[in-house]
Amino acid sequence: MTDSVKPGARAADKRRRLTTEAARVLHEQGVERTTLADIARAADVPVGNVYYYFKTKDELILAALSEHSAHLDEFTGHLDRLPDPRDRLKALVAAWIDQRAVAARYGCPTGTLAVELDKRADGTLDAEAGTVIRRLLEWTADQFRALGLPDPDDLAVTLVSAYQGMSLLTNALRDPDLMARQGTRLLDWLDSLQAPDTTP
Repeated sequence: MTDSVKPGARAADKRRRLTTEAARVLHEQGVERTTLADIARAADVPVGNVYYYFKTKDELILAALSEHSAHLDEFTGHLDRLPDPRDRLKALVAAWIDQRAVAARYGCPTGTLAVELDKRADGTLDAEAGTVIRRLLEWTADQFRALGLPDPDDLAVTLVSAYQGMSLLTNALRDPDLMARQGTRLLDWLDSLQAPDTTP
């Protein structure tokens, strides 16, 4: 019985490694410069085996986007353990600041992928990248809503737009301190937001 499970477990492990490494390598090298061989090498999987799990490069890109989505769900699930929505938002910003060195080299993992996919002629995967960003917007809006703040959806767009902007500039200028400075401003902004006084 154990022997019959092992091949399936090995296959699942290979697929998982390929998906994880696809997300990382695509972020670091971009879609056009990345080959299936690059991802196979990073995942320590023979390149011929890749086609058993993913027939095309687009399928692997889709798997990488699913990886980004799963990582976001895991991370926001962790943040949801914090009792105060403001603390959740501040922890989100603190995590962005912690990733400033990565942002300086490669930009935002999902944002850069979304922009690159949007420029492809076929235009089939850019909507999938947008879905991941939309999930972040929805979670962020829920936190502002829980704080009783007006226009929570717009506040979410303001926060996520600020992140995408500082990621882009941090990457373009290769300046991780920029991310730290702008992140600190975002933390101050979050502290300044107050729900309207509804006392009669």
